[in-house]
Amino acid sequence: MSLTLTDITLTYPDGDTRLTALDRVTLDVPRGTTTAVIGPSGSGKSSLLAVAATLVAPDSGTVTIDGTPASGLSRGRLAELRRHRIGIVFQQPNLLPALTAAEQLQVMAHVTGRKPAEARRKALKLLDAVGLADHAGRRPHQLSGGQRQRVNIARALMNDPTVLLVDEPTSALDHDRGAAVVGLITRLTHQQATATVLVTHDQSHLTAVDDVVAIRDGRLHEPDPVLEPNAWGGAEE
Repeated sequence: MSLTLTDITLTYPDGDTRLTALDRVTLDVPRGTTTAVIGPSGSGKSSLLAVAATLVAPDSGTVTIDGTPASGLSRGRLAELRRHRIGIVFQQPNLLPALTAAEQLQVMAHVTGRKPAEARRKALKLLDAVGLADHAGRRPHQLSGGQRQRVNIARALMNDPTVLLVDEPTSALDHDRGAAVVGLITRLTHQQATATVLVTHDQSHLTAVDDVVAIRDGRLHEPDPVLEPNAWGGAEE
């Protein structure tokens, strides 16, 4: 397994008590597969992603990235783990306005000390993989919303992560562009052999993923095939 969450509990202060965001969550995501986590707002999706990214430490339980337990690591070691093992696709691309599509990716490689010429080759290869080979020199204002999200995905893969965490990638896209982005994520997951977690409230594209789990009140459940038919490919839109 490349990503394993074991018995994760996470609470937040809530007045004189504590609010449980994740309640004994266990999740295994093998390399080369995409697991979608679905659920309504406030169900714990964002908390699960933050813990998996090692951005938030759980109250109890263990996050294991590619065989390395995150618990007990220093801040510096955790930062190094994120740089080299984890790619994050944020809900909003947050691209730097002054940089071209290729430069957005090259900045990521600079952080890990990759040589400029090597970084340029890698960036162009990834932009080609996401269908933007002809847009490498364009800046964010020259790209559509779907194209900016594709740059966002390519940027997350720039340092060859073993774990890819994706937060609501279709929230600002129409149905067709959203389907294309989810299809792209699953294809790249197989090609790059990442363990991918796709957090979403949109069930209309889930036939493309390898596994689906639902989260409610901080607990993981099997999706309800009646209430959540798209997770099983059982209903047409």
